[in-house]
Amino acid sequence: MRMTNKIMQNNSLYNINNNKELQDKLSTQMSTKKKLTRPSDDPVVAIRALRLRSDVSQITQFYEKNAEDAESWLKVTGDALETTSSIIESMVGLCGQGANKDLGPDKLEIILAQLKELKNEFYSTGNVDYAGRYMFTGYRTDTPLTYTEDIPNDPANPSYQNFSITEQVDISALDSINHTIIGGLKGLTKENYDPTVNYNPAVPNSGEKETNIVNGDIYRIRISYSDVKSDVVPTITTVAPPTVPPTIPPAETALFTVDQNMSSTADPNPYDYILKNPDKSVFVPETGEILIGADVYTNMNLGSIDSSTEIRINYQKDSWTKGDMRPQHYFACENITDPANTIKYNYAENPGKIPPQYIPSEKVTQYLEYDVGYNQKIRVNTTAGEVFTMDMDRNIDDMEEALSKLKEIYKVKDDLDKKLDGMEEGEAGYANLQATYAAADKAYTYIRDNMQKMFEGLITKVNDIGNMTNLAITDNGTRSSRLDLIDNRLMTQKTTFETLQSANEDIDVTEVTVQLTSMGYSYQSALMATSKILQNSLMNYI
Repeated sequence: MRMTNKIMQNNSLYNINNNKELQDKLSTQMSTKKKLTRPSDDPVVAIRALRLRSDVSQITQFYEKNAEDAESWLKVTGDALETTSSIIESMVGLCGQGANKDLGPDKLEIILAQLKELKNEFYSTGNVDYAGRYMFTGYRTDTPLTYTEDIPNDPANPSYQNFSITEQVDISALDSINHTIIGGLKGLTKENYDPTVNYNPAVPNSGEKETNIVNGDIYRIRISYSDVKSDVVPTITTVAPPTVPPTIPPAETALFTVDQNMSSTADPNPYDYILKNPDKSVFVPETGEILIGADVYTNMNLGSIDSSTEIRINYQKDSWTKGDMRPQHYFACENITDPANTIKYNYAENPGKIPPQYIPSEKVTQYLEYDVGYNQKIRVNTTAGEVFTMDMDRNIDDMEEALSKLKEIYKVKDDLDKKLDGMEEGEAGYANLQATYAAADKAYTYIRDNMQKMFEGLITKVNDIGNMTNLAITDNGTRSSRLDLIDNRLMTQKTTFETLQSANEDIDVTEVTVQLTSMGYSYQSALMATSKILQNSLMNYI
């Protein structure tokens, strides 16, 4: 092959240009501290870089955002649960004081007032939020646990809500309460009582005899709300166990039929009525109690119902007081404020499920989980049903009702005692007054003994809620400990992948500096050599 001057010139310029390109590449690497400026520089390194960057990005999301958010959520939840635990400890102490039989109604009223305040604070703690999201309300993080204002029964009010509620319970919801019939003692005072009038049921405030004071236990099912709709009779049904093939929807059978709704202010008093009519059952809307006569209890074999049998109680409530628990967080319910646009909560999306999967039977659906690793999630929330049960509120309601009865009979007894002090033995009406006082004293003893038992029982009930709270604290702490382990692992992984990413993408500054300097010398040498070659041509020899 004949080598001409032109070929030599072209080769020299080509080599100089390559040298300059390599200098430019090394200079760019020095400026960016990266090996690559475009994928074509090294496809293998580029592919590995994309994968490592994706890994680092994911781990950064898990470690710096998801894990931190989850940790904050668990921390706030833990603080709230510790608060509820302290509240419960205080309530147990107050219940212990209330169980002292020597305390009078005034002291008991003070204790009960403190219990009510603690109860209100207990449920207020359930409204705690994190970054605007309520923490104990499952998926409904935009809705507080309780009503934060009164919503009266007024369809014209934009906030008016009428719920049809279905509670799912078992036979443990059936309990009993003690009641004393005080008859003619009700409303009796020293001003309106005339002891010279012998006891006569037809004569108001004529007194009462000791033998007419009746005390007994009444079976009842207490729903979760008081002050429910009085014009709707609750329905009580049992759900048949699953069949093969399954029945859709599952069969429901009436457990027993409530005879009527009866106000607590009605005459006769519903509690008196049930003791006197054991073959009846009534619903008291103000207190949310279904009272069951002894004969109904026996004839329906209520005591032999298996604990696994689901009992459904349906009723309606259309007025709400500040502090009331929102039913959509606990029960299958329908907002029937607008019948044409009924809103349902907690009903099964798949009607083929048996029984329908309401919140009480599938609480797991309300768990909030954070992604904190590859295919790794951690639950961060505690649901309302795990701590903030309706029992606390209803138990305090029972105590208020009992204290009201105790104060009433105590005043009657005190008035009669004062009237008795103002009379002499043998005076007209003295014997009748003594008999009436003995009846009041007997009634007071019954009611005071019952209230002592209620305080003792409340200790157990509050302790049960305390045990639930302690379990929730333990579960929350366990999840926090697990998150700490995950957090440590993520930190190690982040460091490892960032090191691999740096090794794959970043230059060795010292090595590139040497190469760039060397290329500078090479470039200068190439220019000198080319200048020598280009000085001579064929014309020099002609």
